Amino acid sequence: MCLLPSFVRSSLQKLFGLETKSLAEPEPWLIDLFGTTPASSGIAVTPRNAMTCPPVRRAVQLISESVGQLPVHVYERGDDSAKERAPDHAAHTLLHDQANDWTPASKFREEITRDALLYPNGGFAEIIRVDDGKPFELIRFNPEINPVKVTYVDSEPFYRVGERQISRQNILHIPSPSLNGCGLVHDAREAIGLAMVMERHAARLFGNGARPSGLLSIKGVVTPDALAKAKAAWQAAHGGNNSGGTAVVPAEAEWQALTITSVDAQFMEMRRFAINEIARVFGVPPHMLFEMERAIKSNAEQMGQEFVTYSLMSWIKRWEGEIRLKLFSSDDRKRFVAEFLTDDFARADLASRMESYGKAIAARILNPNEARAAENRGPYAGGEKFENPNTTTASLTV
Repeated sequence: MCLLPSFVRSSLQKLFGLETKSLAEPEPWLIDLFGTTPASSGIAVTPRNAMTCPPVRRAVQLISESVGQLPVHVYERGDDSAKERAPDHAAHTLLHDQANDWTPASKFREEITRDALLYPNGGFAEIIRVDDGKPFELIRFNPEINPVKVTYVDSEPFYRVGERQISRQNILHIPSPSLNGCGLVHDAREAIGLAMVMERHAARLFGNGARPSGLLSIKGVVTPDALAKAKAAWQAAHGGNNSGGTAVVPAEAEWQALTITSVDAQFMEMRRFAINEIARVFGVPPHMLFEMERAIKSNAEQMGQEFVTYSLMSWIKRWEGEIRLKLFSSDDRKRFVAEFLTDDFARADLASRMESYGKAIAARILNPNEARAAENRGPYAGGEKFENPNTTTASLTV
């Protein structure tokens, strides 16, 4: 984004009767117009260019892809409060199979979650209904092509796309967790801008040779033409593929190598700090952004579980709440519920799983066929019985 020239800013301020403010505290209309506020680093951080920052991209993709890959099922509660899957419910097809004729359900959930992570108001989709209000399709609104404007009257949201007003019952809205309504990218613009500035500096450092390897000093009075020729001769003899060899300098010249200073040594530490700051904003453990400095085998699994519990679960609850509110009628809410299955994220190694299954079967929490089904294995005759194999003698027929 290019900043407005001062005379244009002053003209707009006079036209709209706005008080003159600094770019550090812009007017709301300026944020609405350009979608961002410049960070102190000098970079205008937007949702689009924020995704060019590797830590941001990894954090956003990690959360959105996790929500997209988790299976979603609709369950019906029985009279005994037991739940059974209800694949015939209209919402099941939209959430588990396909949102519409051209978008798989997994891709739809991933894109809506990504919009909510990046853009101010969140992710939006229109609910197309048929017959007596049964949901038939979910159509995502691209925030860069068809932005949805949300206004609140007595806490009730009203939605508008262009000139079209859409009833809140027909909008699936996954809101951004930003407290000020500007989006996580805006909230973290300083940390993201710092990471982008350091990445660009590193690219220039190595791409353009920003730090010379040394100084070649020539004694006496030397003309600019002689200096240019000496530099060209030195680079021809010791630059490029010839670097690393033995340098021979005349008596009137002196070579001084440049060493890395303490400031240079802190550069990588600052880059790690920027990654940790971005991880804090998005609620992702640093090792999942491949910042492995403090990750070891004993705590990596625990941090992964914390990601599911304290970060991913909040997004799952947003989805489940919005699904219940918008895709189920008032009568359906008494009988049906949609749930994400997170079992795969808690999936341990083979030895731990077998030990857990053994304990669950012995405690009669699971029967052998249920444990086999969890491992994608077929049932066997008699495996539906809840028996403790440690106290029961039985012949098994596979």
